[in-house]
Amino acid sequence: MTNAPATARPPRLLWEQHCCLPLEHNAPMRELARYRRRGGSYTSVNVGYAPHSGEFVDGLLAAWRERIAADGRFRLVAGLADVDAAVAADEIAVAFDLEDSGPLEGRLDRVRHFYDLGVRTLLPSYNNRNAAGGGCMDEVDEGLTAYGRELVREMNAVGMVVDGSHCGARTGLDLSEATERPMVYSHSCMRGLWDHPRNITDDQARACAATGGVVGITGVGIFLGENDASLDALVRHIDYAVELVGPEHVGVSTDYPFDHDDFNALLTETPELFPECYTRWGPIAFMPPEELLTLEDALLARGYPDEAVTGILGGNFRRVAEQVWE
Repeated sequence: MTNAPATARPPRLLWEQHCCLPLEHNAPMRELARYRRRGGSYTSVNVGYAPHSGEFVDGLLAAWRERIAADGRFRLVAGLADVDAAVAADEIAVAFDLEDSGPLEGRLDRVRHFYDLGVRTLLPSYNNRNAAGGGCMDEVDEGLTAYGRELVREMNAVGMVVDGSHCGARTGLDLSEATERPMVYSHSCMRGLWDHPRNITDDQARACAATGGVVGITGVGIFLGENDASLDALVRHIDYAVELVGPEHVGVSTDYPFDHDDFNALLTETPELFPECYTRWGPIAFMPPEELLTLEDALLARGYPDEAVTGILGGNFRRVAEQVWE
């Protein structure tokens, strides 16, 4: 008697909600090909944070968009149809994110401007308080400002995803209250499991989930544990978040810097952005794309049902995009 063949596993989309190339016009775009996998991949690449001007971001986007469009491995994303087309063509879908509202320079019309250039996610404040709200490194977080609330309204209207990563806890809760569309914590781990100020509280995660949003567990060693960027550490934070808010509100986002040696050097040069809680373990360990590609098997081995694995790998962030993007 011949055994029936095993059922082939359906391909699953991988949605990498935040990674970092060197912020240079000639950044090595080829590195994004490391996310290629059966089932397709979407990758959001950072194009600026607190120190950067709008002019800098404009120049970077112009250079990167031209190079990505010319590379047959990638497809620029304007909408979900482009993600689906990239998957069908065995390409990697690429969009962009901003890790601070500073490059807006107080001009809300720049939300639409950057959206039209492919920026799909923006977080109001990076580590320290700015015109929009408080940062996770502030001794006192006074919450979202009036300008910050106007920014959220404009992002909702344009279709840009509101992101609470790097914001302070009160500002993050204010974002959940202010937004009329699902928000995310694109790359944040769970403070209830590892007490680091960059990690989010249970209350933040619950409030994000209540908007229909997603918490993206990130592969940064100092946020996962004592500089532990292992797959086991990532899965522990996923387990915690799933138990807290359900698998439909959990995703993954490595925050992998392809120039990690340069980034680690930057930590010691800019203590105003990266205080001792970033540097106490020495050079930060990061989970590379190749390790992230093994997460599917790890979740299945842990007993996660197929639907939950599909959601965590990418389906949940895709749902947010479907509900928010215009």
